[in-house]
Parts: sequence; structure tokens; C-alpha cells
Amino acid sequence: MSTATHILALDQGTTSSRAIVFDRSGAVVAVAQKELQQIYPRPGWVEHDPLEIWASQSATAAEALARANLSTDAVAAIGITNQRETTLVWDRETGQPLSNAIVWQDRRTADYCGQLRAAGLEPRVTELTGLRLDPYFSATKLRWLLDNVSGARIRAEAGRLLFGTVDSWLLWQLTGGRVHATDASNASRTLLCNLRTGDWDDELLGLFGIPRAMLPQIRSSSEVYGHVAHNLHPAGAPIAGMAGDQQAALFGQACFTPGMVKNTYGTGCFALMHTGDAPVVSRNNLLATIAWRLGGRTEYALEGSVFVGGAVVQWLRDELQLVRSVEELDALAASVPDAGGLFLVPAFAGLGAPHWDPYARGVAVGITRGTNRAQLCRAALEAIAFQTADLLACMERDSGLPLGELRVDGGASRSQPLLAFQADLLGRRIVRPRNIETTAMGAAYLAGLAVGFWESRDEITRNWAVGTSFEPRADRSQIDGQRAGWERALARAKGWEQPG
Repeated sequence: MSTATHILALDQGTTSSRAIVFDRSGAVVAVAQKELQQIYPRPGWVEHDPLEIWASQSATAAEALARANLSTDAVAAIGITNQRETTLVWDRETGQPLSNAIVWQDRRTADYCGQLRAAGLEPRVTELTGLRLDPYFSATKLRWLLDNVSGARIRAEAGRLLFGTVDSWLLWQLTGGRVHATDASNASRTLLCNLRTGDWDDELLGLFGIPRAMLPQIRSSSEVYGHVAHNLHPAGAPIAGMAGDQQAALFGQACFTPGMVKNTYGTGCFALMHTGDAPVVSRNNLLATIAWRLGGRTEYALEGSVFVGGAVVQWLRDELQLVRSVEELDALAASVPDAGGLFLVPAFAGLGAPHWDPYARGVAVGITRGTNRAQLCRAALEAIAFQTADLLACMERDSGLPLGELRVDGGASRSQPLLAFQADLLGRRIVRPRNIETTAMGAAYLAGLAVGFWESRDEITRNWAVGTSFEPRADRSQIDGQRAGWERALARAKGWEQPG
């Protein structure tokens, strides 16, 4: 009889690496976290150290299991979820990274994307991938590395270099370099994967100049990919679930039927709507993406991506030093009824969906002599809600499905004033589950399903429980006026930087 009683989820995010231990009821047993250094070599460039990604994730795994007082044989499986699109290249033989990882937020390939759009290539790329020609995605970052790191392209064409998103890098490390694979959800974010076939696409590889030999094998989101190497902890445990962070959160929120929507308030904000067995091609500048592949069946989602969500709160705390903590910011924002006509557009890394403007930059408008610290805090939270509302309006138009309720998660979903304002903006109920660790939970569920720890999605649905809900209370005419002000502020942020 198996002594395995828990699932270990590795959640490698943009600002930290985390490990969470779950029991069979889906409850969190232990958590460990280490912050990740953000590297900014030039304005608009964002990098991570691949070795730090691995070291921090490995350390948190050991720490979480120690905190839970669990032995290796208590771990039924490991699930991996990760910041998506971030691009890593390493040597097949030595395992040494070619360079720092280029993070999803990085904008260095904006001009190259503009050249491809000017050549009329975006409609075809969108048809094949469901994505846009934007620096956000992996392919242009990978091309940049091959063209700008000395000798990289020659080594890649000779089969000596491997490419992966963070999930592939962690899997390769955990298995001692034995397994080079990704799952369908992460592959669908690279601009190299055909959305309908679920495989790497030769036309796209040719367009971006990427050697196929570099690419990981695309596998389902729930299967045993390999086992943890004997010299690592927990040795021998099966690695059995992988999904990009936003798809993992959709799974963890039990959004298993078409029309169900979740929004994750993390560093960015990411709204996903389950659309069933076929991709929905957006007419409103959203993305079609693979939600997950299970048992040979691929399911799809519509996605809207906000590049700067909770990161605007970190900016006020760390760069402006306006507050000492997130809790202080929340209290200040709740102390005023509104932002006093102030609108903050946090387009620090350009604007994502539905605008797709890599040249946008942050603006604050409507400042008067009476504007105070509390109103600036309020405007920051309102900016997160405004951006989310823009995404969901597009989602409803694309899918033809009305938004019933919005399931929310992520660190910033702890903010009461944010979620109350979000409910007012949308005119819909906002539901925060009892357990907001839905990204890690989704990875755990995918891993657990693969090894029989959980029997079915029905069991997962029964584990999901409402924590707090927020009902709309504001007058619609007041909300309409605020939406109009937001639109005017957006117009001032767009196109601020000049191409080139």
C-alpha cells in the first residue's frame, strides 16, 4: 500500500520561487518562498539568472517538505507551474545557461515585431498560434539570443543548445538532464506552436529562424514526465503535472466548463475564459491559448493579459516608497471614497490586451494641489480593476457568453478595496475562494490526477469552496463617468516611446 499522502507543487513566478505542499482535501500544509532578483540591464529589458531560478526553487522544495515534516516517500507526485514565455537557452552537455533568461515582460524585440507586422505577417501568425506579434512571447526572444550571443546560432544549429520556458528548465534540472519536455499550455505561448495541431510548426520555425533540434518535446499537462534524480530532494518522486501559471490557476479554480472565467491578480493580471474543445479566434485583440491537454483531449481558453497589475503596488512601495507595506496601501486606499479624479495608467512595460502597444508608458493624470497619498494608493488599485474590466468586456463580445461571476486569485486578490471596486466596475459578483493558492493548486491537481491521487475533476470541483464574495453596490452613472475618465487617461499613455 502506498504511503504517499501529499502532493508537492513548485510555483516558479516572476518575483519569487515557491513550493507548496497539499493534502488530499486540497488544503495547504506547508509553504516556502524565496524572492528572485530582477535584473534590468537597460530600460525595457528584464532578465533573471537561470541558476538562481533553479537554486531558489530547489531550496524551497526542500524547505516546504521539511516544514511539513514529510519524508520523500510521502510525496505522491510533483506538479510544476511557472511564469510563462520567459526564455532560457542552455548547453545540452554541460547544462550551463547561454545567458540570463529573458523575462516575459522584456520589450527588447519590439522593433523586430513591428517589422514583421509591417510586412503583413501578423494575420498568418495569429491564425496559426492564436497570439499576436508582440515581444511578450518567446519566439522573438529566442531569435534575439541566437542572433546576439556570440556563437549561439552555430551551436544551436549543431544541436548543442536547448531552449525551454521555465517549466522545461526545472524539469530538466529535476531529472538530472534526462528529460527535455514542455506541456501543451506552455508550448502554446511561444509563437512556435500550432494551436490546432498542438505541435511545433515548421512554417513558424522558418519565420523566426529557430532550429527544431533546440525545442522540447510537447506532452500533455498531466502525465509522468520523469522522476527526481537520486541526488536531489525528493529523490525518485514522479514529476507528473505541468502548466503555465495562468492555465494552472484556471484548473485550480475548477473552471472546467465553457464560459467559466478566472482572473489572477499577480505581478500582471490574467483573465482566462474556458472555451471548450475548440479555440475561439478573438475579434477584440485577445489571445486564444491551450488551457491544458489531458488524456489526449485538448481544451482551450480565451486570455487577456495585463502586464502590470500587482506590480503597480510594489512600485509604490519599493520605488516611490510611498508606503511600507501592501497592508498600509490597502488601508490608505480604503480611507477615501475615490481617487479624487486621479487616474494612474501603469504602462511601465507597454500595454497588453486589448491594446498591444509596446511603446505605451505610465502616466498619472488629473493631479491637483489637493491630490494626496491615499488617493494615489486608491488610483493604483483602481488601475488594476480598470484594466481587468477592459479584458472581460472583450471576452464577453468574443465568446458570446455573458460573464456570470468572476473567480479571483493571486496575491492582490487579498485587497478588499480592489475587489469591491472590481465588482462595481463589472456589475457582477466577485468570488474569492477559501484557498487563493489556485496556481500551485492547479499544478498539484494535474500531477495528482496523473498518479491517481485524485480520481476525477468532479473530486476537484468538490474541493473548491467560496471564501469571500463581493457584490456590486455603486451607482452605474458614477461608474460610467469613471470608465470615461480611464479611457481618456489610456489615450495619453499610448505611443509615448518612439520606435527604434
